[in-house]
Amino acid sequence: MQKIKVAIADDYAIFRDGLKVGLNRDKNLEVVLEADNGEELLQQIELIQPDVILMDLKMPIMDGMEATRHIRKKYDNIKILIVTMYDEAKFIIHLMENGANGYLLKNADPKEIRKAIYSVHEDGYYFNDIVNKALLKKLVIKGNVKPSFNQDIEFSERELDVLKMICNEKTATEIGTELFLSPRSVEGIRQRIIEKVGVRNTAGLVMFAVKNGVI
Repeated sequence: MQKIKVAIADDYAIFRDGLKVGLNRDKNLEVVLEADNGEELLQQIELIQPDVILMDLKMPIMDGMEATRHIRKKYDNIKILIVTMYDEAKFIIHLMENGANGYLLKNADPKEIRKAIYSVHEDGYYFNDIVNKALLKKLVIKGNVKPSFNQDIEFSERELDVLKMICNEKTATEIGTELFLSPRSVEGIRQRIIEKVGVRNTAGLVMFAVKNGVI
């Protein structure tokens, strides 16, 4: 397996060092760059593009929210995992709707962080309890955030099958095996669903599916 290239953006060097120690235990992960603010991160990924970014929210000069928006505009393929102390639903929903692929708290177990890196790299998203609770809260308090999804979307039976399997955390290869399709065909269907729904990534698709009762 080719190593997953990881970037860490956090203004606390001690936290970055601790993360690196945890990640270096896994021979498939490689920390390729570090930054202590969003602006420095953007400059560095011009030179070295990571596969996954572990990013704090509160940083000087440019915070994690702004950095996420900039990265999403320019780099569709880079996955963003927010790692922060903030567990408020409004932060979680805002970040997920603006292109983050997962959301972790800083007290997360190192195993969970590694699991999240693999998940966003392979599947495009990582949903844990705090994300699920934030989604549920948003579903209960309808209308608290302006909806950003296209309404009245019609899916083919094949598209619905793929969407449900994506929500069950199946990879493109696993979906292809079950539906007798090549992984490339599955990826094409996934992209078509993303365009229909009007979201940015697979995490957005799962949020759409939860909100609209697809799963």
